[in-house]
Amino acid sequence: MKKKIVALFLAAALAFGLTACGSREKPTKENQTVQGSAEEAEETGQLTGNLVIYCPHPLEFINPLVSEFENQTGIKVEVVAAGTGELLKRVESEQGNPLGDIFWGGSLSTMKPQMNLFENYQSVNEEFIQDTMKNVEGSLTRFTDVPSIIMVNTDLIGNIEVNGYEDLLNPELKGKIAHCDPSKSSSSYEHLINMLYAMGNGNPEDGWGYVEKFCENLDGKLLSGSSAVYKGVADGEYVVGLTFEEGAAKYVADGAPVKIVYMEEGVISKPDGVYIIKDAKNMENAKAFIDFITGKEAQTIITTQLNRRSVRVDVPAPEYLIPKEEINIIFDDPELVVEKKEEWLTKFNDIFTSY
Repeated sequence: MKKKIVALFLAAALAFGLTACGSREKPTKENQTVQGSAEEAEETGQLTGNLVIYCPHPLEFINPLVSEFENQTGIKVEVVAAGTGELLKRVESEQGNPLGDIFWGGSLSTMKPQMNLFENYQSVNEEFIQDTMKNVEGSLTRFTDVPSIIMVNTDLIGNIEVNGYEDLLNPELKGKIAHCDPSKSSSSYEHLINMLYAMGNGNPEDGWGYVEKFCENLDGKLLSGSSAVYKGVADGEYVVGLTFEEGAAKYVADGAPVKIVYMEEGVISKPDGVYIIKDAKNMENAKAFIDFITGKEAQTIITTQLNRRSVRVDVPAPEYLIPKEEINIIFDDPELVVEKKEEWLTKFNDIFTSY
């Protein structure tokens, strides 16, 4: 089955470029979807046609799952890859005539304020999802459980101790910290939330003093995409980086000179999700993808091959990752996070640009 991976570079004009990669070809009928439920269509083998997925995940994460979905269903998938913020702008601009069917990625903190952009659909696997990860809203299907972490290059760190956020204020790390613009990256926005709650001892407003010191130690360096953080640390461009667990875990699994630090002040672990874009043209195929990606087989691929934690109760985490019970897990106030998002992003930008 041939699929296209589209590299999207969205500026003000939302221009994007295309690249393609191929795999095994299977017969399909162009631009055709089936009637009835996604579950019924899969059982009868009638799913045909296309599916367009907007996705901020790295291509090496996307490809194995998309290929498996194509092989099982006969649906031709096109993936448009870019940052979460950029893709959300695209979905907003396409309301009423969407060019995408699925938005795959983005943390709940980022996506909840945009719920009106997505269709209500609960997967056939909802009964197997952890209680804290269920789609109670109707349009926000949880996909994986994602702790925020600090990634450290062990070849470069030397004698510098990094056990949490406070250690990132070390003058020796000034200008050597990889961090992304939280308005463009959901993983970076999750870190902003995490540091506000962790360094504010549960009161996010008390955490801004830390954010000011942290921004000063960034020394004017702020990256534009999530992948630039973990790649920058792994490649030795930065000593440490603020990222999500899977971004670092794949390098740990491959034996790269990096390690994962779970902040001693507290770690917020949230699901990211997969969502059907409202008025999707390939609606039944989109439902089939939601059912597939939350199924036990796909979720097992996620943990055994792709270094993430499953949202299912019957799929254990990768053995080389610390059990969540051993991490100092803390929690935010989801409603407050949604309410304060724009205010917090503006405040972070004002602090960062002041240095």
